[in-house]
Amino acid sequence: MRLLVCGINGHMGRAVVELAKKGCRGAEVTAGVDQFVDPASQIPCSPDFSTASADVDCIVDFSNHELTKDLLNFAVKNNLPLVIATTGQSEEERELIKKAAYRIPLFFSANMSLGIAILIELAKKVASAMPDAEIEIIEKHHDRKLDAPSGTALAIAKAIQTVRDNAEINLGRSGHAKRTPTEIGIHAVRMGNIVGEHEVMIGTNNQTITLKHEAHDRALFAEGAIAAAEFIIGKEPGLYEMKDIVAF
Repeated sequence: MRLLVCGINGHMGRAVVELAKKGCRGAEVTAGVDQFVDPASQIPCSPDFSTASADVDCIVDFSNHELTKDLLNFAVKNNLPLVIATTGQSEEERELIKKAAYRIPLFFSANMSLGIAILIELAKKVASAMPDAEIEIIEKHHDRKLDAPSGTALAIAKAIQTVRDNAEINLGRSGHAKRTPTEIGIHAVRMGNIVGEHEVMIGTNNQTITLKHEAHDRALFAEGAIAAAEFIIGKEPGLYEMKDIVAF
């Protein structure tokens, strides 16, 4: 499959190119869009969408949310499937994404990790099968990460809430109150150069199931984006996300 990578000269764009060179899912990056054009690159790159090549099978976006409108216009005009792996969209931009999904197959997910998507689905199944079990989430990241808890930890907890109607999220437990049976505790660790770890503990007095995902390199998001591109090529128009790939 031939890909156009928007943000091709950024860190994640380059990761997509490197994975494609290694044969990941048969992907080939044949075009790019980036305001910073690398004259040494052998892949044709345009500074904007006005001169971008539409002779591709899918677009993968790892640029900036401020390009959302132009990106969507280009994809819809050329009837191209689109994977948006960029985050930080405003409400207005999210509405534009939803409208575009009526015209083209569009993949949009807050986290492009296949492993995290699988972890979430497993956590939901275990939480549903063990309705009386207590649930704790521990997430670990490098000491430069600004937000706590991580967006991924919150996504895991919110997914579990879909199968636990009475569940309440408790961020960084403190004080002298007893743990409530319905709470989902989330705890953040910030240390060194930890890329990212998420651990979900689901247990009763008699047994505990622990689910854990460890990120070794941010290239995992590029890997997920390529998988998403493979998934939506040939699909009907609509809005797709990671759970659609890994649904059990």
